[in-house]
Amino acid sequence: MPALPADIEPRLLRAFVAVAEELHFTRAAARLYVAQQVLSRDVRRLERELGAELFLRSTRRVTLTADGERLLPYARRVLAAQDELLAVFGQARPLLVDLNSPGLVTGRRVLHRARELAPDCELMARYESGLTGAAELILAGRLDVSFGRFAGLDPALRSGLSPQPLRYEPMAVILPEDHLLAALPEAPLPVSALAGETVYAGAGNPRTPEWTDLASRLFAEHGIRLAPPLPLAVGDEEFERIMGKNGHPILAVVDFPPLPRTVLRPLIDPVPLSPVSLVWRRGLVHPGLDALRRAAAEIAAADGWLRRPRGSWLPAVDEMTGPPGS
Repeated sequence: MPALPADIEPRLLRAFVAVAEELHFTRAAARLYVAQQVLSRDVRRLERELGAELFLRSTRRVTLTADGERLLPYARRVLAAQDELLAVFGQARPLLVDLNSPGLVTGRRVLHRARELAPDCELMARYESGLTGAAELILAGRLDVSFGRFAGLDPALRSGLSPQPLRYEPMAVILPEDHLLAALPEAPLPVSALAGETVYAGAGNPRTPEWTDLASRLFAEHGIRLAPPLPLAVGDEEFERIMGKNGHPILAVVDFPPLPRTVLRPLIDPVPLSPVSLVWRRGLVHPGLDALRRAAAEIAAADGWLRRPRGSWLPAVDEMTGPPGS
């Protein structure tokens, strides 16, 4: 067995971890913003230095060898320690922040304020649709931070994440402009007005089961039917097309961006709330995360985001009490 090198460049370990998590050299190269040839060269160099084959490569797939599986947890720990060291000395890598969807207000406001608080940090916005989908990417190291309903995540996902309660966001319904309820005078809509209606709440979308679960709890108490799964639409234009073709009202939040040929009505009696937390990978150390947490606390306090309005509705599992996660 060849002698191990006295040290290994973190860059080589980062290349290895990216390929190990993506199991695809092209995607791993895009993730690291390097040419695929450079990535392949770094992986081969690491294999030479360790005297071990780390991947089995074919024209159709990439898989980890036993040595690759053995190396992966150690490589992740080394890179986490390097990120922590660089963060302490103000040389942090870009922080990838998922805002769920373009146009949503809550996460965007926190991100903009965090950029003001930490102008030397690079906080990069991403859009991954729902917290469940984002949480899986966070735990895989492909995202750092997201926003959403933490209590709605699978316990296996929650165990690797930390939350900071941010907002109880009032919910609303989006009605096609030719819907009977849209013809009522512009005003908040009682939840009881939706009794007997079929309302879309993302059923079947693997990225957003935490939202569908919240809707199901609300609907069960008020005689509202959950719309069946629809084709997963990618992008605003496709979402608008599918929703327009289907014709169901859509459960949303009051700050949801406008859709053509629809009206948005806040819901009351009771006011249903969507609980939003700032969520990150447990143990993450980064000055950008510090700025996000400070911005979240600042805005929540100034705007009363964690005060529940009188006559509101929220499942007991979503009560956001106690100190923020760490």
